[in-house]
Amino acid sequence: MTDDCDHNRLLLQAEHDGELNPANAAELAAHLAACPACAATRLEMAELSRRLRAEVPYHHAPGALHARIAAQLAATNRAPTTPRMPLHRQLPGFAAGLAMAAAVALAILPMRGADIGDQVVGSHIRALQAAHLVDVASSDQHQVKPWFDGRLDYAPPVRDLAAQGFPLEGGRLDYLDGRPVSALVYRRARHAIDLFIWPAASHRERAPAGRVTSGYNLVRWSEGDMVFWAVSDLAQQELDEFVRLWRSAR
Repeated sequence: MTDDCDHNRLLLQAEHDGELNPANAAELAAHLAACPACAATRLEMAELSRRLRAEVPYHHAPGALHARIAAQLAATNRAPTTPRMPLHRQLPGFAAGLAMAAAVALAILPMRGADIGDQVVGSHIRALQAAHLVDVASSDQHQVKPWFDGRLDYAPPVRDLAAQGFPLEGGRLDYLDGRPVSALVYRRARHAIDLFIWPAASHRERAPAGRVTSGYNLVRWSEGDMVFWAVSDLAQQELDEFVRLWRSAR
């Protein structure tokens, strides 16, 4: 195993955690195409995760714990930080604990191949807790839409609903179901709405369908050649109204 393999196995972990950015995703894909050993490791990690999810009981954390962790993360983000050692210098010491860390992380964190609704909620929560909802902050759809040019292999539609009470706040790149996707961010009072958009596998349109995952409301639909997932802690009725307005706007 080479140093390049060490680096890319860290990227494999990030991929399974749903935290791989588009640039690193492209780097990992190129390495896997040329390295059978790392490609086999990827399959082994996926199988380990599948078995853990099937055999280890899963318990949702109570709301109070979510709130306490979010508050601690916010306090940490405000605190001064010390310089971190470059990643490539951490690899030798990190390698010994990688296998055990991977097993624990894969059991509790979202991964590629997991239910897409769970991935959507996980991405929304991570963006909220890291206070990083937007990469491009703008209420102007004509600024947000072109920002994705060159960052994605498709052009997501962007619509402004400020007049209807759902102002656009901006957008960001995210990573779902093994590919980079666009996330548009809207606001309703103090509630953030993430609208994830990516190309559909087929052109069959689907009417909006709602569900609840980990206390968050979701609505999924497809139209034209795109798939849409809206997620928020808004009441389902208000999220349904957002979807209705978004679909009717042009």
